[in-house]
Amino acid sequence: MKKNENTQAAAKENTATQTLPMKVDVKIGSIRPTGSIRATASVNLNDCFAIRNVKIIDSSKELFVSMPSYKAGNGEYKDICFPVTAAFRKQLNNAVLNAYHQALNINQSQAPTHDDLPFDSPEQTNGMQIG
Repeated sequence: MKKNENTQAAAKENTATQTLPMKVDVKIGSIRPTGSIRATASVNLNDCFAIRNVKIIDSSKELFVSMPSYKAGNGEYKDICFPVTAAFRKQLNNAVLNAYHQALNINQSQAPTHDDLPFDSPEQTNGMQIG
């Protein structure tokens, strides 16, 4: 009986430490060219769990991902949801920042260039011109 219990405990431990591949879909909601909050995003995990109001923050050092949070009674901000492991935190941050950079590239490629601007017609005035 002792051997069977050890085998079950080992199997349970292996199951707990195995991580399934997490599918992370990110949609950038709004991009702001100025200020510390550069964008907001929505994240869907394995098509089963959605996280809204994820922020991409521009600090003095680098961009980082900020999870939705609330202000506690002591004035500290507490994340409402967050990655539990360092490995998943890295995967989530990379997915959000990559989506942000892709959205920036798309916005920049769609920005009108000088050649794309409409032809400037001569200024028209109301009334008659003598000259």
